[in-house]
Amino acid sequence: MKYRGAFLGLLGLACLLTPTLRAADPVEFRAARSVHLGYPAPEGELFCTDMVVEQSVNGSYFMACGWNTGYFGLQQLDSTQEKVVIFSVWDPTTGDDPNGVKGEDRVELLHEGEGVRIKRFGGEGTGGQCMAPFAWQLGETNRFVLRGEVQGQKTAYTAWVWRPDRQDWWQLATFRTRTGGRPLAGYYSFVEDFRRDKKSVHETRRARFGNGWVKTTKGDWLTLNRARFTASGAEWESKDNIDAGLNDGWFYLATGGAISQSRELRSLMERPAPVPLPELNAAPKK
Repeated sequence: MKYRGAFLGLLGLACLLTPTLRAADPVEFRAARSVHLGYPAPEGELFCTDMVVEQSVNGSYFMACGWNTGYFGLQQLDSTQEKVVIFSVWDPTTGDDPNGVKGEDRVELLHEGEGVRIKRFGGEGTGGQCMAPFAWQLGETNRFVLRGEVQGQKTAYTAWVWRPDRQDWWQLATFRTRTGGRPLAGYYSFVEDFRRDKKSVHETRRARFGNGWVKTTKGDWLTLNRARFTASGAEWESKDNIDAGLNDGWFYLATGGAISQSRELRSLMERPAPVPLPELNAAPKK
């Protein structure tokens, strides 16, 4: 009994000397999580899709046409609130310093459209970037076409966006990069919070994606009626307020704010019916 009493006394002393455990402080995330749609489809020559931005705030990227060498879509810039169209193609090198890439390894500019700004970019890989003012509006359908033309061991990528006010296709730029002679592949879309100021976590970004098509290297048109939902995994991004799904025959992505997840990551969505084949005049001519 005396040993038991001594043990209990020591236990009580240990409890007095041990700090009281507190619930962990809540994590303060820097940004909303990036969410993606991956479209299973074979290699192609043309990639077409429509996108409707439904909710946006400063520091948002709504990327409509992504592939294994670049991406193309709309942004609402962070500090200026300017709305732009942006088209970027990566160098065939690693690293984040655009000035550290040898001249022969840099993306080449073959065409510069009227009213665009061309520059080198870095920080997330390096490459060539085309940006231009583009007054897109919430609820408005934006149309995109990307062409990949194999030229020996390189591929030339051309981006067009539809201008509703002029009723024409605006050829933004043509970039060429070394690819080993690969055509278009790895099709996807995403919604990104690039403001990352901790406040942006609590703001919602949402867009719908539809009427997607790929013209294969064999000349066949295939509708993009399936999409896989994925998301980024940085520790400084909020994890739970993301979502994806189907709405009136369109895929949608949402992130940030009061969004709650209704679908498992990596799940494959399928639209109930194929969309009509694009009109021949919808695809820009060479």
